[in-house]
Amino acid sequence: MASNRPKAEAVLQVENDRVIITEWRFAPGAETGWHKHGYDYIVVPGMKGSLLLETTEGENIAELDAGQSYFRPAGVEHNVVNANDHAFSFVEIELK
Repeated sequence: MASNRPKAEAVLQVENDRVIITEWRFAPGAETGWHKHGYDYIVVPGMKGSLLLETTEGENIAELDAGQSYFRPAGVEHNVVNANDHAFSFVEIELK
């Protein structure tokens, strides 16, 4: 699914035989693009804000708080969009 939205910036922080740690930086309205997670993962929001989660089952708004982590299993398929009028970031920790 093609989109005219700006792309989020993925900044790789650590990759080894056990984890991949990436900081995701979003301008207002930016998106990750559709992807499927190959590993279990943890997200650690860097700030309070809202993300639009586009999935094959529909759309959902996630309200996130700074430092309030959450876990998702491998296999999640979605596009993540910054629904805020300000920049947003989170750290994603994938467990190999």
